[in-house]
Amino acid sequence: MNYFIGVDVGTTSTKAVLYNEHAQVLTQTKQGYPLYRDASGMAEQNPDELVNAVEKVIHDAAQSADLTTGKLLAVSFSSANQSVILLDENHQPITRAMTWADTRARKVASDLKSSPEGKQIYIKTGTPIHPMSPLTKLMWLNAEMPEKMASAKYVADIKSYLFYRLFNVFRVDISIASCTGMLNIETADWDSQALSLAHVTPEQLPEIVSGTTQQVGLTKEAQTAMEIPGDTPFIYGAFDGALSNLGVGALSKDTVAITIGTSAAVRVVTDHPVIDPQQRLFCYAVDNGLWVIGGPLNNGGDVFQWAVEHLVDASAVQNENMDAYALANEVIAGVPAGSNGLIFNPYLGGERAPIWNANARGSFFGLSQLHTRADMLRAVMEGINMNINSVFQAVRNLVGDPKSVTATGGFAQSAVWKQMLADVLNCPVEIPNSFESGCLGAIVMAMKSLGIVDSLEAVQQFIGEKEVCKPDSEAVAVYQKYQPVFEQVQELLSPAYARMADLQQKTTNH
Repeated sequence: MNYFIGVDVGTTSTKAVLYNEHAQVLTQTKQGYPLYRDASGMAEQNPDELVNAVEKVIHDAAQSADLTTGKLLAVSFSSANQSVILLDENHQPITRAMTWADTRARKVASDLKSSPEGKQIYIKTGTPIHPMSPLTKLMWLNAEMPEKMASAKYVADIKSYLFYRLFNVFRVDISIASCTGMLNIETADWDSQALSLAHVTPEQLPEIVSGTTQQVGLTKEAQTAMEIPGDTPFIYGAFDGALSNLGVGALSKDTVAITIGTSAAVRVVTDHPVIDPQQRLFCYAVDNGLWVIGGPLNNGGDVFQWAVEHLVDASAVQNENMDAYALANEVIAGVPAGSNGLIFNPYLGGERAPIWNANARGSFFGLSQLHTRADMLRAVMEGINMNINSVFQAVRNLVGDPKSVTATGGFAQSAVWKQMLADVLNCPVEIPNSFESGCLGAIVMAMKSLGIVDSLEAVQQFIGEKEVCKPDSEAVAVYQKYQPVFEQVQELLSPAYARMADLQQKTTNH
């Protein structure tokens, strides 16, 4: 038997999935690491902790393979995007990795977004102007840590740093590069205007390669750590969102993929770049000739987790002898659509798409003395879904009506959430039984790289059974009345977000 390993490098953990050559899952391993945060908006990783975690999960996955009679055909990568690490002349870190979740560049992003240059950069790069963007992170570093920027010989992201540690080469796939705000999507090369704003040169940045590019020749240290053959091809892959689309077979503009985990995203793949005139959506590369259009949302399952922790009665959990999440879902199922006239804007973590406002804050609207914690719980889940629907409608307006919608992520463990998503979107939602779409997408890229398949469309043969949730007409009618109010409340509160964020930061600092 021959094998593939798909690796998904995330914000707080890395996962490796061992597949056989027919893309059947054999085993998976996971290793966590800290995300260092503080009240300023810092959200950093130690890049060496992450590299060690990657080596460990690959090692542990490979231990389940019989490499005496079989061969490890390739290791391929899905990873989080929009990280920044400053390196010295020996490619050693002089900063930790600023992750996509780092929001310290809020003011820099706000100033750039309101300038004519901001719109020019967005049109050329497809990356919304936001603190998550490596472009604005570098602009912030220039202003706040000029000595670090001055001493930086190279500027890396976590993928290019990882491959440097494994192979002593400084390269990055076009998918990750396209998420930086510094790649011109027409030329597929670094954009001079963006680099000028970031005060970096092309020589400081990694070489851009196709996602199917093979890297071979592991360093002795990496080979020892992972205990795999040194000539095993490592495939660069793409950013996690692009590979999630690939892993569920959403590779054309008539198939929308939605992911709802800790955060959420709505994405569709096209064969050419598409730019949103209203700057609500991103346009990133999957690989050469394929582009993913969509929007990432900060507020997904983590907001529901907050609601369960604070709104579910602990004594009821004990009395019912149930898990708090199971009880929450049961309670929500007993409340009618619309939560008895209550709306929740779920911006507990600021927000990316569709409003791109790091200062956004959450709010209940319509609260009265008649409302209960049960109403509030349902309103939270509805608010998460209505926010997703705002991005879904923006994608539809830009690319056209989809023939199908596929959704994956932890939300799929909740029957009431699956049905609610179909009702809020007013379309059938297909939910694959297998959730490891990012790792599956990565190994299909490896198969294409090795010539085992001719096209990424071959992923269709590896996707298992799907559940279909159809919208309920009565619930749909309710949500179509509430969705405009949800968006109106957000627009009305928008001018107050920055002021409230400022007051909260002053309170925290004291």
